[in-house]
Amino acid sequence: MAVYQIVQLGEDILRQKAQEVKKITPNIHKLLDNMAETMYEANGVGLAAPQIGISKRIVVIDIGEGLIELINPIIVEKSGEEIESEGCLSVPNVVGEVKRAKSVVIQALNRDGETVEYEAEGLLARAFQHEIDHLEGILFVDLATKLISKNEIKN
Repeated sequence: MAVYQIVQLGEDILRQKAQEVKKITPNIHKLLDNMAETMYEANGVGLAAPQIGISKRIVVIDIGEGLIELINPIIVEKSGEEIESEGCLSVPNVVGEVKRAKSVVIQALNRDGETVEYEAEGLLARAFQHEIDHLEGILFVDLATKLISKNEIKN
């Protein structure tokens, strides 16, 4: 497995809509494995393929309850709303207050090409929405009402 360099704010790929995965191949499996390793190495809770410079609709998430791998994920249902702090591996040292749905239902393919569905609320719902936004070229800084440098928090 390999750890990828995470693309930073300002790189064009972060603003582009990612390409749908048409066929799940051994290379997609390898990409999923490497994305998970990259996310864990960076101490993140989620990572989308565009964040490592790859225009594919692939996301990995682990909020501490086990790895979730999503290929071509979509949000099929949203309800409620809440405002919470978010950060992003592609926008280091910045956090912001972002309004998102409180609960979501997600559909995607897993690494075996099977359709999976997740119902989530709280941090997992937020992570799903954050990472799926990456696949649309949307960053949390676009949605945040207040951005704060982590350096300001420490002082």
